Amino acid sequence: MGKLKVVFILSLVVAWCLNGKEKIKLPSPSYKSNFSVEEALKKRRSTRRYRKSPLTLKELSQILWAVDGKTVEWGGRTAPSAGATYPLEIYVVVGNVIGVKPGLYHYDVNGHSLSLVKEGDFRAELSKSAFNQPWIKNAPVVIVISGIFERTTRRYGERGKRYVYMEVGHCGQNLHLQCEALGLGTVMVGAFDDEKVKKILGIKEEVFYLCPVGRKK
Repeated sequence: MGKLKVVFILSLVVAWCLNGKEKIKLPSPSYKSNFSVEEALKKRRSTRRYRKSPLTLKELSQILWAVDGKTVEWGGRTAPSAGATYPLEIYVVVGNVIGVKPGLYHYDVNGHSLSLVKEGDFRAELSKSAFNQPWIKNAPVVIVISGIFERTTRRYGERGKRYVYMEVGHCGQNLHLQCEALGLGTVMVGAFDDEKVKKILGIKEEVFYLCPVGRKK
């Protein structure tokens, strides 16, 4: 019975890997720094020019936690959410991160980890879908903020859509301020072809922001 159990578990692991469910446990985020919120607010600017140098996994971890990460055991996050409905999903298009192969990853908030959705460098394609904005293909990573309206509208009706858009703004500002604190830059890109972006990434959620992130030039 013990051997059968082992075989069964191994088969599940193999199936999990074949289905592209490769996971990367992210380093724990930092909760303190010598960079104040006031300074981040003063320095916050949209940045569209990035160096070619890669990001570290620690930097990516900190960015993702800041965007919409978990802050308390019961599930509260860095951004407020109407009725704690949490309609947003965070993806990362990785092009140049030390130790991480290029691909589309989904951010698992509860596990503070990344799950590989599909391999490949999709930055150039995303740039084309965003009317050839070059900063999307030049940044080492692109944070994609998407969402599912129904998670919020099932409780608040049509007005719930407004709450979802508000939450997107909260997450975007979190990203901006964290980037400033890390000496990185970002810009909130909202000009893109929705259906082309969904097709490239292979996702069904509504896409709200494409956020390139990199070291400022």
